[in-house]
Amino acid sequence: NVAANLRAMGARAVVCGRVGNDPAGRELLRHLKAEGIETDGITADAETLTTVKTRILAERQQVCRVDHERPLMWDRRRLAEACTLVARIARGADGLIVEDYGKGYVVQAVVDAAQRAAAARGIPTGLDPKENHPLRVRGFTVATPNRREAFAAAGRHDPGPAPVPLRDAALLETARRLRRQWTPEQLLVTLGPHGMLLLAGTRPVHIPTRAIEVYDVSGAGDTVIAVDVLALAAGADPVEAAELANYAAGVVVAKLGTATCTPAELLRHMRECGAPET
Repeated sequence: NVAANLRAMGARAVVCGRVGNDPAGRELLRHLKAEGIETDGITADAETLTTVKTRILAERQQVCRVDHERPLMWDRRRLAEACTLVARIARGADGLIVEDYGKGYVVQAVVDAAQRAAAARGIPTGLDPKENHPLRVRGFTVATPNRREAFAAAGRHDPGPAPVPLRDAALLETARRLRRQWTPEQLLVTLGPHGMLLLAGTRPVHIPTRAIEVYDVSGAGDTVIAVDVLALAAGADPVEAAELANYAAGVVVAKLGTATCTPAELLRHMRECGAPET
C-alpha cells in the first residue's frame, strides 16, 4: 500500500521483501506489477508463507481482521542476501521508507543495511514503526508512529488525548522522549481525528485533520509516510511535507479499504479545505 501510494503520486516505487512460492505470493506479485511497482527487491521461496489478511466488514466499516501467516524464518545466507539486496536498491533511490508491519522482514540487520546505504547516498529516510517490535532505529529523517505506537515505544501509559494536542502534556513529553530515543530529524505523530503533531524544530507544530468524510482509516498511515517522504525527496520542508501528507490522508479515509491519493485528488481536496494557493 505504501508503494501503491507512491505510484499514485507519480513516483517510481521499488519494494523489498519475501513472499512464498504459493498462490497468494504469485497474486501479490501480479498486483504489484499491474500497479507499475518494481519488484526487483522481492525474493520468493518455498519455506515462506505469504501473509493473507481477511477483513470483516459491516456497513462499510471494518469490524475485525484475520491474518493467515507464520513467522518468517531467517538463516545466515538468506539474511546476508536480503541485506545486500536492500542496500543495492537503496543506492539507486531518492528516498527510503522502512514500513514495519511486524511480519518478520524488518529485522535489525536489514534496517541497518538500508540505513547505511541511504546515508551514503544522502537521501531522506522514513520509518513507520510497529508497536511492540523494538528495533534500534536512530537517525531516520522522519518517523511516523501513531499515538498508540508512540506511547508504547516510549514506555509510557497513555491517559487519553487532551482536546488540544499542543496542551496535551502526556503526548508532548512522549514525543520529546521518542525524539531523544530515536533521534529522527523529524517526528510526526499521527493522531487520528486530532490530526498530527510534528517535532522538527524547537517548537512542536500541530497540524489539524483535513478529512471531510471518514469511511475507513485502514492504510491511512501508509499514505502519510509515502507522501511525506516523497515530498521531502522533492525538496519540501518538514511542515510542508507533513501538511501534504495530512491532506492526502484526508483523501484516502473517504474511500473504502486501503486506498491511494493522486495529485489531482490531492489538489482538489486542498481547495475544498480552503488551503492557500501557492
